[in-house]
Amino acid sequence: MTTTNQQALPTLTHAQARIVMLAATGLLRRPRRRTTKADVLECIRQMSVLQIDTISVVARSPYFVLWGRLGDYDPRWLEELLAEGQLFEYWSHEASFLPIEDYELYRYRMLDPPAMGWKYSHAWLEQHQSEIEHVLARIREHGPARSADFARTDGKASGWWEWKPEKRALEYLFTSGELMIARRQNFQRLYELRERVLPATWDDAQTPPRAEALRQLALKAVRALGVTAARWVADYFRTGKRKTETLVRELADAGELLTVRIKEWEEPAYAHPERRELIEAVSRGRLRPSLTTLLSPFDPLVWDRARARAMFDFDYRLECYTPAAKRRYGYFTLPILWRGALVGRADAKAHRTDKVFEVKALYLEPGVAVTNEFVVDLSRALQECAAWHRTPEIVIRQTAPPMLTAPLKKALTQLINPGETR
Repeated sequence: MTTTNQQALPTLTHAQARIVMLAATGLLRRPRRRTTKADVLECIRQMSVLQIDTISVVARSPYFVLWGRLGDYDPRWLEELLAEGQLFEYWSHEASFLPIEDYELYRYRMLDPPAMGWKYSHAWLEQHQSEIEHVLARIREHGPARSADFARTDGKASGWWEWKPEKRALEYLFTSGELMIARRQNFQRLYELRERVLPATWDDAQTPPRAEALRQLALKAVRALGVTAARWVADYFRTGKRKTETLVRELADAGELLTVRIKEWEEPAYAHPERRELIEAVSRGRLRPSLTTLLSPFDPLVWDRARARAMFDFDYRLECYTPAAKRRYGYFTLPILWRGALVGRADAKAHRTDKVFEVKALYLEPGVAVTNEFVVDLSRALQECAAWHRTPEIVIRQTAPPMLTAPLKKALTQLINPGETR
């Protein structure tokens, strides 16, 4: 890519840069046809990473991230893609599902596990060789194993900070790449020997040097973001902030990334060459965001708080780790995306046994107009979300502003009719 070609890129407005980012991450519009398992894989490849979290107030985050983009789909497809070897699990942005073709880009981390910080303890492994050998022998002889397959023998209570030794061994062996996740069973990991999960053709000689892996990860991050400031790239795959910023600028100087001017920005923006056509289409007004949906707190669009604030004027903070008395919005609020804007958040819970989707509270950002168009779009998004959760009855407890409650309930009643919304 020559400098001349880079200069030929159109200048974008901030609003247009948002559209590029939404399109790149798959949040511009929903597919117009029925979703297939292949679409789930392609969606993950588009983002390059699907963060895992186990909180299930609504659907667990990886399933919910996919629903936000694809609409109604079978969540089992994600687990099938893992079991089929199309995906693998490892530490990326955090614990994540990743396309198997990117395995080589993470192998350098496995070969140097002490660099993974708290996720790996060489000292602990040296002190617990018997537990490690026990775990490995069990898996060699009997195949994939869950943490639950190992009985606790140290007399301590279970808990997040009191993992049994076998669980720690499993996690450390996973971090070092000796074990991989063969599949999930009721969302529990089944650990297996690496050589039984990876394709037989894999050889560690294929592992690129660390610098090359970081180069490719930087390119993938910029591609996934659509258009980005250099300072936001490191967070995507949790690479070193200063080194990644420098790397992005070097890649642009070398022509491997495009430099994009955004009118309202003082700093340059960057894009992957594959996004050239997208940028040109947006600059000509050919793409308009039409999607209204709820997002997971661990969605790539919002997981970087500084980026969400700068790009969408949306200050989002997950409060599940905040003491209840100090929460402003709720335990697990879902950002609301409306036609290219982040306009609020919903504190929701799926009561699966009762088939009720409860919206404990719904908060709009200051200045969001409660128009008929907005109410219809939001009610449809809530109805689609509830239907996918198999909780067709929707209960709205309160909204802010309060004037939203009545029209939203009315619109939902019209959608769900002949059922009623309380």
